[in-house]
Amino acid sequence: MNAYIFPGQGAQFVGMGLDLYENHQQAQELFEQANEILDFSITDVMFEGTPEDLKQTKVTQPAIFLHSVILSKVLGDDFKPDMVAGHSLGEFSALVANGTLNFEDGLKLVSKRALAMQKACEMQSSTMAAVLGLDDEVVETICNETPGIVVPANYNCPGQLVISGEIEAVNTACEKLKEAGARRALLLPVGGAFHSPLMEPAREELASAIEATKFNVPTCPIYQNVPTTAVTDADGIKANLISQLTAPVKWTQSILQMVQDGGTSFIEVGPGKVLQGLVRKIDSGVETSSAAV
Repeated sequence: MNAYIFPGQGAQFVGMGLDLYENHQQAQELFEQANEILDFSITDVMFEGTPEDLKQTKVTQPAIFLHSVILSKVLGDDFKPDMVAGHSLGEFSALVANGTLNFEDGLKLVSKRALAMQKACEMQSSTMAAVLGLDDEVVETICNETPGIVVPANYNCPGQLVISGEIEAVNTACEKLKEAGARRALLLPVGGAFHSPLMEPAREELASAIEATKFNVPTCPIYQNVPTTAVTDADGIKANLISQLTAPVKWTQSILQMVQDGGTSFIEVGPGKVLQGLVRKIDSGVETSSAAV
């Protein structure tokens, strides 16, 4: 079975999507539509901006969404997913790809999500850190024992977990994790504590927008970050999407479930190849590739 996977924040690069824009009429029309919906020229930033311009949250999230979704549409009849999943932000791309959301509604939600997350980051100083070389259970225990807010945020693959929370708590946890034998416990250059309780203001803001948006019956199951199992009902998808902002991204568990349910070929749709690398570390027996036109 073909599993299509969609990347999240961090996969962006200057020039992303330009080849699609220049070579496919459908892509050009969708990019121009996006400029109108967002009320600024995101294509200028994507195609010709600086890395710093592209790092702005209001740009990064819509840019990755657009690259992924437009690529999936340009693939046409070659795009035949049996199952889909997205890493954090990528879940919105996956939901357009499997017909749950239309292009316009998906982009509007991603834009609102980006702005709400940015606002939440500005309300309290916070951060994230990558932890390498420890079992998940050890990281979970140390987070639970550390004073303040620090939680597991991204279960990326075995031996790679990202933690998230208040700056002091994350720093304290990193020291404890190194003492416990972590190969690395490294602060990440992010704007705030994504997928932690500190995103509650953003979750509340996004919840009303999601509830007001029409979700269709998907053409294939989505394996969402929160339950990690196949979901096909619109109400369940909405609830999981809202929970995602303050809950951890359980990527390892989602991929294992997709493999168990018959996924054999994992195709990454969007910028970069990060997800393929993670999938191979989760299960070295499956095929991985990048979607290409």
